Amino acid sequence: MESVRAVLIDIDGVLTVSWEPLPGVIEALREIRAAGLAVVLVTNTTSRTRASIAAALEGAGFPVTVEDILTAPAATAAYLAEHWPGARCALLNSGDVGEDLGEVRLLDPRDTETVADVVVVGGAGPEFDYAALDRAFGHLQRGARLVAMHRNLYWRTADGLRLDSGAFLAGLEQAARVEAEVTGKPSPAFFEAALARLGAGADQAVMVGDDIESDVLAAQRAGITGVLVRTGKYLPETHHAASGTPDHVIDSFADLPALLGLTS
Repeated sequence: MESVRAVLIDIDGVLTVSWEPLPGVIEALREIRAAGLAVVLVTNTTSRTRASIAAALEGAGFPVTVEDILTAPAATAAYLAEHWPGARCALLNSGDVGEDLGEVRLLDPRDTETVADVVVVGGAGPEFDYAALDRAFGHLQRGARLVAMHRNLYWRTADGLRLDSGAFLAGLEQAARVEAEVTGKPSPAFFEAALARLGAGADQAVMVGDDIESDVLAAQRAGITGVLVRTGKYLPETHHAASGTPDHVIDSFADLPALLGLTS
């Protein structure tokens, strides 16, 4: 680990659960910063903007700013601008991420006449009711492309695991016979964007996450060292049934400085 210059860190389940800091993680992040390592927080969270996330983390004592954060909505906006500029987009998402979507042309959800060019699926919540899913299905039947911010099946809250949009996305794909273009983790483009922001090569970076497939193994496929933490959505059965083996497994992000050789 001596060559590590940069650290990619998932937020939900690694640093926080329901936006409450996990034990020892603030101190660990401060230690990593003090050692001169570059840091970017990479998250598939779709319920908050980058500014809102930064404010919540700073308020909790984390040494971060908005420039340290790369979200799936921000990556989605960049993807749409490059591949589908000016497209009419039907957004299915729980939470207001309009600020991070920038100039993306979003249809009014009450507009039942205009056919979308792209259906954009974010994070799940109460908005994922039958009417909304059926409306998205209708757009796809009429030729709209399907873009997903992520494929997460669930996430952890203070009240336990909650179902996420990956479960609904699979249904839309099968029903409409299309395959979603994924812009957040585990998309290789997302990790490439994070490395570009850090100014580091894949062989100089580590990715720390609680999702073995989307965080850790996806990063390893991009050439980044993967570190799985046993917090957040981590489950032993998911770990053992995974499609690969993490480079490292630690109990908590609080243990990362020791893994990196920053503490004795």
